[in-house]
Amino acid sequence: MSETIQNILVIGAKSDIAIAVAREYAEQSCSLQLAARETDSLKEFREDLRIRGASKVEVFKLDLESVKSIKSFLNQLDPLPDLAVCAVGYLGEQSRSEKDFEEMEKVVKSNLTGPAMVLESLAQAMMERKTGVIVGISSVAGDRGRASNYWYGCAKSGLTAFLSGLRQRIQNSGVRVLTVKPGFVRTAMTANLNLPPALTSTPEKTASDIVKAVSKKQPVLYTPFFWFWIMLIIRGLPEKIFLKLKNL
Repeated sequence: MSETIQNILVIGAKSDIAIAVAREYAEQSCSLQLAARETDSLKEFREDLRIRGASKVEVFKLDLESVKSIKSFLNQLDPLPDLAVCAVGYLGEQSRSEKDFEEMEKVVKSNLTGPAMVLESLAQAMMERKTGVIVGISSVAGDRGRASNYWYGCAKSGLTAFLSGLRQRIQNSGVRVLTVKPGFVRTAMTANLNLPPALTSTPEKTASDIVKAVSKKQPVLYTPFFWFWIMLIIRGLPEKIFLKLKNL
């Protein structure tokens, strides 16, 4: 079947990057399905998307920390999207994750196991139809664990590995998988962090890069592009040197 992208599912629809992605596709007159844990606050956003040109906007409740909620969401989702974008991210607090089992679990469920369960199921359904696109937003933090955020980083690393394995498994099925690795992005999640301005992007720029990467059928996207080279250097550092760069 030929690939048609008209019906877009955005998971984690309240995040800044998700909002920007949804707006990009609304302006292309696409139909949008928004999934989030709290849906009441999406009413105004739904109207915003309609004004921007979305042909239809539906809202679904989805708690990625709950298997019951995930199953309920998948049973309700109709029609099957042409493109599913998972924009969920929970940074958490590294110092708290080091001591608090519940925080550890929340970081891993939000960034890895929840998204992986949903995307695995969607990919399976798309394979039966023989067309579709899966987009998972991971992070450059998953390329190498750092002292400042290794719980978040390990969860994103797991998501990156999941998407890589999924892409290899279904490569001849007609379904594509795109792994997105943003660097620093100025969002509500990073509002309390002291980010370097020269290396920090915006949700709108990230969304634009994602839409272009989907159109170009890329398998992996670093955004902005220079993060590919930054992480290439960081991954290549010998461990003895990397250990000394605690504040990197």
